[in-house]
Amino acid sequence: MARRSKREARHASNENHKISRQIVAVARRTERGIALEELSGIRDRVRLRRHQRTTHSSWPFHQLGTFIQYKALRAGVPFLEVDPAYTAQRCPVPWCGHTKRANRPDRDTFACRRCGFAGPADVIAATNIRKRACVAWAFVSMPVPAPTRGKGDATPARHPAATGSATRCEHPGRKVGRSRPRS
Repeated sequence: MARRSKREARHASNENHKISRQIVAVARRTERGIALEELSGIRDRVRLRRHQRTTHSSWPFHQLGTFIQYKALRAGVPFLEVDPAYTAQRCPVPWCGHTKRANRPDRDTFACRRCGFAGPADVIAATNIRKRACVAWAFVSMPVPAPTRGKGDATPARHPAATGSATRCEHPGRKVGRSRPRS
């Protein structure tokens, strides 16, 4: 039993490496970022039927997220984890945004009770995750504002982080160093 358990763990780890490598490669090729739901504590929050419990508990979700994160950072691909609350129940239409459990009549479909927008539930959840990541990314990559002058300041304070762009946040995999002196 112990050998079989270790064999299954190696298999799951290998599959997670393959999946994460493919996801990061596609994101790098298309010059896009990766956003995932933060799934910490998912086993405590989710209620499953008896026959689903073994399948759900045996696959290492956290390991897959960790692999995607470190490979994305190594490749210079932006990576964010967003809050998963109500991503499958919220209408993605910008002027609607209706959030209700009744928007999910069953596991596979989404149908907004207010505006009538419908589609596959997984696609709707992914759209909502993308929207949350775009909003969060605006705050992550925002340059630090220059400090304001107060009363009695003779000269404006200079803050080196206030000038320039947020390239360190956007591309953490790239090394930032001194340029060579010109000859």
